[in-house]
Amino acid sequence: MKTKTRISFGLAVLSVIGLSFSAHAASPTKAELKNGKAQFVENCAVCHQEDAIGKAGVAPSLTNPELLSIASDKFFMSTIRDGREDTGMPPFAHLGRKGVRDIVSFLRSKATLPNRSAEIDAQPDAHGDPRLGQQSYTYICSTCHGSDGNGYESEGAGTAIGLPGFLDKVSDGFIRETIKIGRSNTRMLSFQGPAGLANLTDQEVEDIIVYLRQQAKK
Repeated sequence: MKTKTRISFGLAVLSVIGLSFSAHAASPTKAELKNGKAQFVENCAVCHQEDAIGKAGVAPSLTNPELLSIASDKFFMSTIRDGREDTGMPPFAHLGRKGVRDIVSFLRSKATLPNRSAEIDAQPDAHGDPRLGQQSYTYICSTCHGSDGNGYESEGAGTAIGLPGFLDKVSDGFIRETIKIGRSNTRMLSFQGPAGLANLTDQEVEDIIVYLRQQAKK
């Protein structure tokens, strides 16, 4: 019994140590944050501005509380690495994994809400009617995002949410949450609830997501 107790205790200690190392590894160093800021200013600020608040009609805010809360590190890293085809966002793969990671760490340092990205990405896929989704999209979303979802490229005020470069990197939960809660201090308002710009039902939100997914396959 004593041997089993010692083994159990030892495993528990190793587990705690392992968790400590993991937590430490997940926290960027001051040097990494400094490098991330420098890389951002050199490569990203021309469109997103030095404080990453974005520029209307050019590039979105990357320090928006809701965005940082629901977007995963994978989303940010793949977007920076690959860019967004058919938009003004070029790829920055030449910065290497460390350079990209440090930029993401710098952006994360601006977060004011809990990171819910794992919870959001674990939400189920949307199910709905793309024909009804198109009607809702045309009536509500196209004003800013363009009739074809090309956003800024169609002289819209919103991002290109109808292109594969975006849709391939986000979960249905990401789109669902964005439509429902919006993005504070931006033109992307909430579209659900009594305070929303349009009080969409859950099913209407699902229909829009299914429509966008269908468009990306064309």
